[in-house]
Amino acid sequence: MEFAFSTNAFKKFSLKDTINILSEIGYNGIEILCDIPHAYPKNLTNSDINELKQMLSNLKISISNLNAFTLFAIGDTHHPSWIENDIEFRKMRIDHTLDCIKLARKLGVSNISTEPGGPVNSQGLSEKELLRIFENGINEVLKTAEDENVTVLVEPEPGLLIENSEQFINFIKNFDSKHIGLNFDIGHFFCVGEDPSQVIYKLSEYVRHVHLEDIAADRTHHHLMLGEGAIDIESVFRSMKDIGYEGFITIELYPYQESPINAAKNGLKFIKSLDYL
Repeated sequence: MEFAFSTNAFKKFSLKDTINILSEIGYNGIEILCDIPHAYPKNLTNSDINELKQMLSNLKISISNLNAFTLFAIGDTHHPSWIENDIEFRKMRIDHTLDCIKLARKLGVSNISTEPGGPVNSQGLSEKELLRIFENGINEVLKTAEDENVTVLVEPEPGLLIENSEQFINFIKNFDSKHIGLNFDIGHFFCVGEDPSQVIYKLSEYVRHVHLEDIAADRTHHHLMLGEGAIDIESVFRSMKDIGYEGFITIELYPYQESPINAAKNGLKFIKSLDYL
């Protein structure tokens, strides 16, 4: 297993400064936010992309994942989503995902992550109908994902269309493609009452990337510094070793935008302090 830090905590810093900072702290992996102010695809030129690749190569840092979840460039955290009432809004999400897939290929990244449908609003549609809309949207990007050899990772989240392991498994069974998988967010599964150290066993065939944060004992969806919540992180790591997971674990602490350097330092310090590792 390798460890990375997500740039979504560093939104007050440029992407270049963030990369330098994380390198100095000691990370060998970085998850890049595909949104403003970092790597919103429509704002990047080929020159920007080549410069970014050269910088990462010089610093010997790998990209763990392209985070294509939020869309503040044209909306907010969850909107436009895959399941908007407005077809044109849904198309914006699809187009953004296609742009991120193509960016991933140019950067040599094997996966991007996206929201699990989106917020379920009062729009007169059943959960089954919303899931079908989400499925249709994913199908619109899968051919490109296959052509570019990039995997689209769905990230279940509390309060959104797909929250838990059962919902995810029922959804992914609709696809016959190795280019759709799971971004396993440890804290999110804890929030919905599942033990991440156990649920990862039944999700093991789908896990391609992992998000890590801590969560309080009351399971409120608020990302905390590692070690400040109630998740038995060491137990989760043991389970990941059991299933043979050897990919990146990205520490995701976006609530700490006022002190991201401290969050990144503490995250790596916590990881290194574990007896298991």
